[in-house]
Amino acid sequence: MSKTPDIVIIGSGVGGSTVAAGLAATGAEILILEVGDHIADRPENRDQRAIFQRGHFRPKETWYEAGGAGFNPGNYYNVGGNSKFYGAVLVRYRREDFEEIQHREGVSPAWPFSYDVLEPWYSRAERMYQVRGRLGEDPTEPNHSLGYDFPPVPDEAPIADVRARLKEKGLHPYSLPLGIDLEAWLAKAKTPWDAHPNSHDGKMDAETVALAVALKHGNVRLQTGARVTRLEAAADGRIASVVYQMNGEQIRLSPKLVILSAGAVQSAVLLLRSANDRHPKGLANSSDQVGRNFMNHNSSAVIGVSPTYRNTSVYQKTFGFNDFYLSDGNGGPPLGNVQLLGRISAKVLKGSLPKVPEWVLGQMTNRAIDFYAMSEDMPNPESRVMIDGDRIVLQWQRTNWDAHLALVAKLKDILKSIGFPLVLSRPFDKRTPSHQCGTVRIGNDPASAPLDIYCRAYDHPNLFVVDASFLPTSAAVNPALTVASQALRVADHIASKDLNA
Repeated sequence: MSKTPDIVIIGSGVGGSTVAAGLAATGAEILILEVGDHIADRPENRDQRAIFQRGHFRPKETWYEAGGAGFNPGNYYNVGGNSKFYGAVLVRYRREDFEEIQHREGVSPAWPFSYDVLEPWYSRAERMYQVRGRLGEDPTEPNHSLGYDFPPVPDEAPIADVRARLKEKGLHPYSLPLGIDLEAWLAKAKTPWDAHPNSHDGKMDAETVALAVALKHGNVRLQTGARVTRLEAAADGRIASVVYQMNGEQIRLSPKLVILSAGAVQSAVLLLRSANDRHPKGLANSSDQVGRNFMNHNSSAVIGVSPTYRNTSVYQKTFGFNDFYLSDGNGGPPLGNVQLLGRISAKVLKGSLPKVPEWVLGQMTNRAIDFYAMSEDMPNPESRVMIDGDRIVLQWQRTNWDAHLALVAKLKDILKSIGFPLVLSRPFDKRTPSHQCGTVRIGNDPASAPLDIYCRAYDHPNLFVVDASFLPTSAAVNPALTVASQALRVADHIASKDLNA
């Protein structure tokens, strides 16, 4: 690719890689710029002490709270983005998530389009990411025009036991839709995949699936080690240049289209840092909403312990339940989703409890089952990403926390009722990026949203933002499949409207 590319995609996570896969067959010259590198196949990838105790993969980076205190964020910079470490849950938003929902603390707004609009691309994304699952187990599941191509990942015996106990209580545990080749993953090492990096080990992530599809085409190229520092807008509003640093050199490109997919925090930061005289608040920001409406799921680890239970599972993460997703179970407002965590071992837990000996933690984890409780965080314009010189400032104002505490309390009662007398919980904080989203949202009104329904910036006709920042609501399920589905929809729109214009 010696000439200026037609399209520059900034970031190779789920959004960027999937939109590249969707555009690759058009023949357009596409350059993907990624600041990180590939995750190498190293022993640390499955070394739980390296991952959870020594923080081997955590970025050497500091963000700041609005009050000035610094913290180390858990966002990863590598080919494939955060999906290299994700739990591979590829679940659809519920139909109701696209509609206005009344919560305890307010209203989660409706999307600018319905579930039915996105449904065909959900099916395409499930096929691309080779999702394993089963329909008919979850009463909240929206309609699927196509079923899953692969059966669900099987429960291990101790997990099947707990699933059966929950069913006896009248709950509806369902098989999590997962992007994992279990045999390939376990062949490398007997570990969970959740929070463990993937180096072509069987996890279906942005690099191993979507980027691999894109790079089969000679018109698509990936450039690693490229840090984009600025977008430059021309007088007519079009993005005239993408400026990036690589090997100490500043490089400027002038593509026809720019697709920003750097993640909910970094995409907003880049737009804010690209302010100029005509756009003093930053690019794509005539609405003053870039960086605002930051959302991060309210989430907690909930661990049930029983002296009579023996958890010999390796990976554990195979089912969840949504019995409190659309209401609290008594006709009240929604509480959220419950799903299994990847198996928490003594090595994992010691990262949070460094003063407790591993052998003591092992006595507990061998008798425990680990759940992840997740509740919606609603958009709030004062919950925002900002810049202060070179600093990234995160002002996260949680919403709907009381509903989350109610979900955790219900889960604790349920676990006690099925034979786990000791139940512990611990919330995740801002150091854990629990599905960050919402900072450059889509909408029908340019006065209140930076992007239209195809993720095109209202202020810049050749700029699209395709990552979790476009999500107008966080819902209470993992967002990766929704991001991938919209990325395919946007790619189809670009192919039909922009490349032949």
